[in-house]
Amino acid sequence: MAPILEVRDLVKLYPGVTAVDGVSFEVAEGICFGLLGPNGAGKTTTIEIIEGIVPASSGEVRYAGAPLDNRFRNEAGILFQKTALQDFLTVRQTLNLFRGLYPRGFDIDELLQLCSLQKLADRDHRKLSGGQQQRLLLAIALVNDPAILFLDEPTTGFDPQARRNFWKLIESVKARRRTIILTTHYMEEAQRLCDEIAIMDRGRIIARGSPQRLLAEHFADVLIELPRDDFPPEARSLPLRLIEGADRIEITTDDLDGTLRALMAAHVPLRHLRIRPPNLEDLFLELTGKELRP
Repeated sequence: MAPILEVRDLVKLYPGVTAVDGVSFEVAEGICFGLLGPNGAGKTTTIEIIEGIVPASSGEVRYAGAPLDNRFRNEAGILFQKTALQDFLTVRQTLNLFRGLYPRGFDIDELLQLCSLQKLADRDHRKLSGGQQQRLLLAIALVNDPAILFLDEPTTGFDPQARRNFWKLIESVKARRRTIILTTHYMEEAQRLCDEIAIMDRGRIIARGSPQRLLAEHFADVLIELPRDDFPPEARSLPLRLIEGADRIEITTDDLDGTLRALMAAHVPLRHLRIRPPNLEDLFLELTGKELRP
């Protein structure tokens, strides 16, 4: 199957800075593709070029086999980090306003139901809570029933319950076989929603694949996690694979019993030790040396 989105040798130069340095990837139709990276990695610039907001210095973006054109603009939906809406309009009126900009799209009542906004349809959008406002912005991004949907850090600032409720909405969009391009600082979010991810650092893609495949490639069976203060300098001479965070030491191993014996023989205190499977945040730290935080 031909990819719905192709990014080829993308470069973006600013005075004294190469923000995007030869980025290439493809996105298959109907998947959720996550673009991850620390602040300054170039992911936001890459997404803005793909969306047609920022021009590239060189390289090409193709949608459905063709350069970006009116078809892309009519079939793409974008949920920005911040969006200014017209004052004094209700939720329904706001959606009708945006619906009028496209030749085709959702029925407004169907869209209200999809985004759980039915009971808020006649409320002034300025009186919505943060989570309700984000559901409205998602509905606006979906108003043209897009084939490809861009979500730029959609749950930043959410409490855990609101974030999980929003994930369920995104999963309902995925169930409609829409293609989703997601940027996020929440690794749990990426691991739950993304079929494939690309990790950027310093303007380049440094890893790409399904979360499961990347974790299998970079980690053994389990991770042992210890506070940094509990890991004495002499323990660093042990033949262990260490991943160092700001306040913790992690050890990846496929020989749990042997590793624990080695730690005890080195008099490493184990009272705060935690054993768990690796996750995307561990992968991010392993590849970039940086902890990802919102």
